[in-house]
Amino acid sequence: MSVFLRILVGILVGTILCLILSKYNKDFSLVLSIVICCTSIAGAFLYLDPIIGFIDGLKALGNLDTQMFSILLKVTGIGLLSEITAMICKDAGNDTLGKTLQIIGVFVMLYLSLPM
Repeated sequence: MSVFLRILVGILVGTILCLILSKYNKDFSLVLSIVICCTSIAGAFLYLDPIIGFIDGLKALGNLDTQMFSILLKVTGIGLLSEITAMICKDAGNDTLGKTLQIIGVFVMLYLSLPM
């Protein structure tokens, strides 16, 4: 839980810095926002390891297909990445590109889900 609190404080401090920087230089504010997003996501990967271990335990317990879980993880990752990238586009002032990216993400997720 301490990692989550560190991420939370880092995002709040970064948001304040981005607000201050946006008055002087909007480009630096956007770059700072992207850096904060990337470092926060890297910190959140610590919580992903126990989830993958739990899914592996379920696969072994139920003798389930590994390919299906692989597809599920890929679809989840694509959904998260497209949503985060769309938010960055919106922050940059280009909401249209963000919405387009979300639609493309849905298409890719549907394509990956076809074998299921």
